[in-house]
Amino acid sequence: MVLNELGARINGALQALSKEPVIDDKALDALLREICGALLESDVNVRLVQQLRVNVKKRVNMEELASSTNKRKVIQNSVFDELCSLVDPGIEPWQPRKGKQNIVMFVGLQGSGKTTSCTKLAAYYKHKGMKVGLVCADTFRAGAFDQLKQNASRAHIPYYGSYTEADPVQIATDGVAQFKKDKFDLIIVDTSGRHKQEVELFAEMEQIAAA
Repeated sequence: MVLNELGARINGALQALSKEPVIDDKALDALLREICGALLESDVNVRLVQQLRVNVKKRVNMEELASSTNKRKVIQNSVFDELCSLVDPGIEPWQPRKGKQNIVMFVGLQGSGKTTSCTKLAAYYKHKGMKVGLVCADTFRAGAFDQLKQNASRAHIPYYGSYTEADPVQIATDGVAQFKKDKFDLIIVDTSGRHKQEVELFAEMEQIAAA
């Protein structure tokens, strides 16, 4: 999974730093090179990655740090804070409201864990008292519907999908319509994993969103 691999590389870079006999600009640059490389390979926007590097370098000024300062800790805290800022837009996150029909479509890279995340999100809001349904609009990956069906059944969450319909737009349309008719609070649509070079899948994503 993409997030697992990214986390492992960042953790590995921090562990390598802890083994460095001397913490100086060279060690900091090596750490940032590894972390920034991992972020870029995970398709994080290059400008955000560059800004993270600049911000960490500003916060960790080796010449200004006292000799008694734990430089490893300062670097680790700075990296942690900047990584958190990458995923914090600084605004109140969207929240589905009970009594209103909310529709969420999951879109992401292949193997990033969308189907599992769909079920986790559905279970979370189910426990909050919402009526939640899952729609499998992934007709590209073999076994996608079986996986969602199995996950949803274990969590006792209603689901919709098809073994015969090959058009994901039609499946999404029918599934959302059914759950809307039954007055579900939250409808979560799982889609095919896609890559930035797969133009057809991106066009499909736009069609599903418009359905």
